Amino acid sequence: MKVLFVCHGNICRSPMAEFILRRYVNIAGLSENIEVSSAATSDEEIGNPVYPLAKRTLAMHGIGCRNKVAQRITRQMYDDSDIVVAMDHQNLTNLGRLLGNLDNKKTSLLLDFLPEGNKRQGQDIADPWYTRDFETAYNDIDAGCKGLVDHLKAGIQNNPQ
Repeated sequence: MKVLFVCHGNICRSPMAEFILRRYVNIAGLSENIEVSSAATSDEEIGNPVYPLAKRTLAMHGIGCRNKVAQRITRQMYDDSDIVVAMDHQNLTNLGRLLGNLDNKKTSLLLDFLPEGNKRQGQDIADPWYTRDFETAYNDIDAGCKGLVDHLKAGIQNNPQ
């Protein structure tokens, strides 16, 4: 199963989500079953490493992101992914503009994976590039990734290969 996270530049939120989910996938013993990556909807940061404050925030939580550089999403990346997870509604809009028709069954917001009834479900993760609040972004992404890994585990249990 392939999970692809998407944000505007692929230097803050989506790489944070990529490495947070990888940690949860490893803890759950699912690294053989799940591949995680991330990409941008813009080309502004292509080739740049994870933004230093995002990298520092991950490191403060014991997560590394060595060798990650921003890449722009392609139609092939989208089509090859089983789940495509955007950080905010604008990312979804940009995905549609870039790629045309999106599969609503595989494309969602990260906070859609919060437990049912959570008032943040379906909301945006604020871009820490602008808010400068990387810890809040981390906490929101972490909560979404916890829900996502539960969703992935359930899917694997219901569809063993």
